[in-house]
Amino acid sequence: MGNTAGDLGVGSFLQQELEKVKSAYPTCTDFERNFPSICFSLATGVGKTRLMGAFVVYLYLAKGIKNFFILAPNITIYNKLIEDFSNSTSPKYVFQGIGEFVHKQPRIITGDTYNTTYKTDIFKSEVHINVFNISKINAETKGGKLPRIKRLSEYLGDSYFNYLSSLDDLVLLMDESHHYRADRGMQVINELNPILGLELTATPQVERSGGAIKFKNVVFEYSLARAIQDGFVKEPAVATRKDFDPSHYTADELDRIKLEDGIRIHEDTKVALDIYARDNKVKPVKPFVLVVAQDTTHAGKLKQLIISNAFFEGNYADKVMEIHSNQLGEEKEENIEKLISLENPDNKIEIVIHVNMLKEGWDVTNSIRLSP
Repeated sequence: MGNTAGDLGVGSFLQQELEKVKSAYPTCTDFERNFPSICFSLATGVGKTRLMGAFVVYLYLAKGIKNFFILAPNITIYNKLIEDFSNSTSPKYVFQGIGEFVHKQPRIITGDTYNTTYKTDIFKSEVHINVFNISKINAETKGGKLPRIKRLSEYLGDSYFNYLSSLDDLVLLMDESHHYRADRGMQVINELNPILGLELTATPQVERSGGAIKFKNVVFEYSLARAIQDGFVKEPAVATRKDFDPSHYTADELDRIKLEDGIRIHEDTKVALDIYARDNKVKPVKPFVLVVAQDTTHAGKLKQLIISNAFFEGNYADKVMEIHSNQLGEEKEENIEKLISLENPDNKIEIVIHVNMLKEGWDVTNSIRLSP
């Protein structure tokens, strides 16, 4: 797929490329962008980040593509992507076993380091992977302002944005791409002038007042039902009580009962995992409980219950955290760090209470999910 849009005219070029894709994948009827862009609809937890790594490897080895731009929808996913693409000692490193990258890793350029990276060592690596946070770009475009990435760079004599958009082999990867259909940063994305867009999301639709609008550029779908069937995602289980009548209890009492039942399962799971690790001489897995609250007020009430001495004698008072969109500044950053390191045995947190914050991009799998 060459960058010949200028020769053919954008409309003609896009139509020709669309016809090629449609012939192989009839579900793709429109790129919906100013450049060829195709979407992979994948259930959460099946390995979207690893697939992005595979995209990079394939395009580099088979097509000679050396420049990539990865968009993250928020700070949590942004930090996770940087870790997974750059830390070769991490078990989640996406280029594990790729011989071409053993001695010369791709250069990771982030929204926080692009000025320094470009000035010092951008040319030391053949493959360049830019990772940027779309929410930051959106915040910097409020009021018609130019985002920082488009401001003049003293070193380049031009903006880093213009440097990127002038590349003839830039491929754009969009994690949770449903976030990039109506944001202020959409125009910035189009102006990057990539030769190809690769979108990944578990939600290939945009919500409008009249209902959901499905993506028109989906070429592959791997549903949650199929992921459960294939064993990539845990099969959900429901904790129940025999002859239980919820109408006999208040809302607060029901919350307490659900939490207590969930924690008992959690404690049984901890024991079972510990025994398995000892018997098989393997690294133990740290389980945790994910509690879905109705709103921020409800989340606060649940946390107060869990930290009280009346709840399992206060054993979980220092092992619970809550995270929601109302948290700002240091509190939010601290909680994000706790989330990222949750699987680390040194992290004491075993219960995470959230309000609509962890629907995507956070793939810690050893959890029990409760919805009081």
